[in-house]
Amino acid sequence: MDIDRDELLETFLAETEEGLASMEQCLVALESRPDDLEVLGTLFRNAHTLKGNSSSLGFTAVAEVTHVLEDLLDRGRHHALEVTPAFVTLLLEAVDLLRVLVRKGAARDDTPAPGQRELVDALKSAAQGSATPVGVSKPQAAAETATVFDAAAVTRARGLRVGLDKLDRLLNLAGEIAIARGRIGGQLEALGAAASHVLEAHRDAQRLDRELQEAVMRARMVPLGPSFRQHVRTVRDVVVARGKQARLVIDGETVEADLAVVEQLRDPLTHMVRNALDHGVETPAERRARGKQPVGTITLRAYHEASRLVVQVEDDGAGLDRARILARARERGLVGEAQPLSEREIHELIFRPGFSTAESVTELSGRGVGMDVVRRNIASLRGVVEIASREGEGTALTLRLPLTLALIPGFLVAAGGERYVVPLESVVECLDLPAGESDSAEVGVADLRGEPVPYLRVRRLLGASGEAAARESLVVVEHGEDIAGLAVDALLGEAQIVVKPMGHPFQAVRGISGSTILGDGEVALILDVAALIRDARPEENA
Repeated sequence: MDIDRDELLETFLAETEEGLASMEQCLVALESRPDDLEVLGTLFRNAHTLKGNSSSLGFTAVAEVTHVLEDLLDRGRHHALEVTPAFVTLLLEAVDLLRVLVRKGAARDDTPAPGQRELVDALKSAAQGSATPVGVSKPQAAAETATVFDAAAVTRARGLRVGLDKLDRLLNLAGEIAIARGRIGGQLEALGAAASHVLEAHRDAQRLDRELQEAVMRARMVPLGPSFRQHVRTVRDVVVARGKQARLVIDGETVEADLAVVEQLRDPLTHMVRNALDHGVETPAERRARGKQPVGTITLRAYHEASRLVVQVEDDGAGLDRARILARARERGLVGEAQPLSEREIHELIFRPGFSTAESVTELSGRGVGMDVVRRNIASLRGVVEIASREGEGTALTLRLPLTLALIPGFLVAAGGERYVVPLESVVECLDLPAGESDSAEVGVADLRGEPVPYLRVRRLLGASGEAAARESLVVVEHGEDIAGLAVDALLGEAQIVVKPMGHPFQAVRGISGSTILGDGEVALILDVAALIRDARPEENA
């Protein structure tokens, strides 16, 4: 039987990334538990597996490094060398090198990686018993890191690996089957009593279609634990660089979400964890002066709330210095000297592009890159970011996200002869737009029980043709704490929507986040509520 090398390589790359992530987590745990033979054993087995797999695929550079790494870990297992912070740093550098070599091997690039020979020599030196391996970059400060999770849980679950693209295709097929059956159902209903027995069988088939969609959705769900544990290395590296002490507590490892959501969460969470360590957690001396334990705590927490995924990054550090944030904003001209701001408005300033309170630029902060990326990426997931902070006690950033990006409950509306979908989770209420409102304006302000609500006219915004309705409706939507209205010609009701991504030429279309195929086979565009609210409230971008 012929084996497709591309499929074999894809499996190797996925398993290798899992193994290297496991090694990182075990190494950080080993730094605080140097005598833990179980952790050393897990590291040795991962290195041994990677050596065998890379050799079989001809990744000679990877096999060379893992062979030396295996010898070094074997000495550690038999107490032939001392596990020190410098030893752990050397092994973490080896993991970084292996990642580079694996990528180069996959690209058939035989050129050595920067620093490859020096690091291999350092590994060999340590394996031969050198007290201070050449090339080891020692920690800049004595820092303590600890991670609260079950090290034994860093194992590979038994199962079948299926690519997300294949699951996407399954979900699309299930959705298209449901659409086709919907069209058949409409034709059968038009036939009346003569087709009643066929219509009943058809409804049974529709029920099976819904179960199929739900089964595919469940197959896309993965636990957040492996993704959360990748931030163990982030914590370790930042506290070493900044001379701090901190531990990572993971709560909610078994909480599940769509793999597409989990993958897109990785970068925002990295920025949030680094920000909490760099700006939130104080140095040990500062914490002692404030009556705190010298070791700070970063908590990564996940749980389900109704039909939403909630992810929190919480620290017990200094909290947001509102006076400093406000002063920096005024210094940069973002806020007027006499302009009063609420607590929420001050917190929102940290999401401005380029905003930073750091006094100098370092490898970790000072360039104002980070929190604006978090806001932008979370908004692209149809999520919101909330901040709660108490000065001197810590800060919590909360992300509220949909469980899946592929199948959503939607609310159908019509505007200018076209149909559009508003994500149902964003809809607050619907009402008639007061008579006399000009339909020529793209924006306006409506009175909602005494409160002014800005709104956008969808027909004008998207350039839809057709005559306006005699009496327009207003769909009131929310994103986070912001609220606005969408003026449409008609309300068509709820529908389950299979989300299809927009093609490249349409990805930059203002106010659109995707598309779907309706039951009659027609295409409907999905409205981007977050972007539309920003357009309706221009002061948000001022």
